[in-house]
Amino acid sequence: MELKESVAVVTGANRGLGRHLAAQLVERGAKVYAAARRPETVDLPGVVPLRLDVTDPESIRAAARTASDATLLVNNAGISTGTRLITGDLDGVRQEVETNFFGPLAVTREFVPVVEANGGGAVLNVLSVLSWLHPAALGSYAAAKAAAWALTDAAREELAPRGIAVAALHVGYMDTDMAAHIPADQKSDPVEVAARALDGIEAGLPEILADELTRQVKQGLAAAPSAV
Repeated sequence: MELKESVAVVTGANRGLGRHLAAQLVERGAKVYAAARRPETVDLPGVVPLRLDVTDPESIRAAARTASDATLLVNNAGISTGTRLITGDLDGVRQEVETNFFGPLAVTREFVPVVEANGGGAVLNVLSVLSWLHPAALGSYAAAKAAAWALTDAAREELAPRGIAVAALHVGYMDTDMAAHIPADQKSDPVEVAARALDGIEAGLPEILADELTRQVKQGLAAAPSAV
């Protein structure tokens, strides 16, 4: 997909990876709707702030009406609560699944007719190495991202006849607020991750592996779970 003169909607664009994706899309010549629950927190020059809460259906519908010229959807918004599946608070599990799985599903369902009406385009789902690697301490996050990986693959098949490509970005820890507690040498630069993601969209890649850890885990999926 050619990003120059495309029209992108980036969820969670007020900080972290989403902010870098929005900024680099502008640099590549795209019109960008920078979506956030609180659009007043979007401070990027050259973007159109857009109110969008991925857990609020009316907010999603209103955003789709506003961004009626969209040709690219980037499902980036997400949360991590550190909730365990067995011993953790069940409300925390529900919150992660609601935001990290049902959120991008709802946004995609609303924007597909928009993108199709504009001649087709693409959807990028920001996933994680934890789509495949499932540590107990991050059980609910990993479960939601695994479900979002399945969503990505199923949507790719379903939307291809409608002229919409669907890609997944898988990445480990990045130097963002969500991973502030992780040592710096274990984190990727979100500027570089955003660039790889956008290069992947332009190249039509169905799956974008942003760092070495993610590539290693993907290669090891056929191994026994203890080895992974």
